[in-house]
Amino acid sequence: MKKLLSLAMVVVLLCGCVFAFSSCGKDIIVHTNAFFAPFEYYDGTEIVGVDVEIMNKVGEKLDRKVVFENTEFSAIIDNVEGGKVCDAGAAGITITDERKEKVDFSIPYYTSVQYVILATDDASITTKTKDGVEYIVWEALAGKAIGVQTDTTGWIYTDGEINATVDNDYGYDGVLYGTDTELKNFDNAQLAADAIGKSVDVVIIDELPAEFIVSKNSGLKCLPLYYSGETDADDAPVEEQYAICVTKGNTELLDAINEVLTEMMQEDADGVSEIEKLVMKHMGMSE
Repeated sequence: MKKLLSLAMVVVLLCGCVFAFSSCGKDIIVHTNAFFAPFEYYDGTEIVGVDVEIMNKVGEKLDRKVVFENTEFSAIIDNVEGGKVCDAGAAGITITDERKEKVDFSIPYYTSVQYVILATDDASITTKTKDGVEYIVWEALAGKAIGVQTDTTGWIYTDGEINATVDNDYGYDGVLYGTDTELKNFDNAQLAADAIGKSVDVVIIDELPAEFIVSKNSGLKCLPLYYSGETDADDAPVEEQYAICVTKGNTELLDAINEVLTEMMQEDADGVSEIEKLVMKHMGMSE
């Protein structure tokens, strides 16, 4: 009997050692949506971008290989929450209270502004200018067909402004409520932009992806999106912060990501961080 117990204990300990070894050495699986340049995009068949380079540094720190897998943006948070098919999500993901209930977020590493992509010859949308910056306020989009990428913050903000009332779950009145403004969803921002002048009038998406798309199409332009203040001087951009998310409780991976981000956000003698350099690199801009 003692021999059987001893043998069982050896098997358990051996299995535990094998599990620990395989866990330490296994790949870090990261889910992304590779149509969000410069943070993630395809170069041929390879996924590249700012988020890819960040996570590769995390892999180096943990001595583990990082594997990026392309998936629908709307599935990333749930996939990370489940913790079975991936360990992390990196896709220019904005921190929101609802998402924080499902996953753990890293420290924010980039602040973005929502932008409006429109045809260069579209004179139907009124713009405003403050401090030398030309911009569009939500109210100027009344009655338009607005394209968005499903489940992005562009979609969240636009849905709120079109459908929110004090009587529903939003608890406030959207400035576009009752204006016949239409919301149209697309799988990615490029598909939405391709529909401008066809099924949509404009597209709302984050700043850098908007600028990247416009740089590839001379028939389009983009301008920042603002909330209207009580006076023009109080108008303010629609801002958000990006972070990388991990399955709740995965402190080893989260700590490594935060360490890498902290290092990469340090400014050099010229006041430029490594992350800013990566953004310029993947936007095709000189430093």
